[in-house]
Amino acid sequence: MSKTRLTVNSNGSLKVEGDFEIVDKNGNTYDLGGRTLVSICRCGLSKNKPFCDGSHKGNFEDEAVAFDLPPKKV
Repeated sequence: MSKTRLTVNSNGSLKVEGDFEIVDKNGNTYDLGGRTLVSICRCGLSKNKPFCDGSHKGNFEDEAVAFDLPPKKV
């Protein structure tokens, strides 16, 4: 089993790769057709949500740069 990796792409999608499943709000699993890599829309423009269809190109700007979150509240 490979580790799941989520990559936040600048000006684009969230790339998910590894061993994972995606479920809807009711817990139903999306059939990923054996894929171990998918891109998830984060611009809201995809006609194939939750998956990215490239509609963000030229319409979405967000420079993805990692940062540290503040400590978790107890």
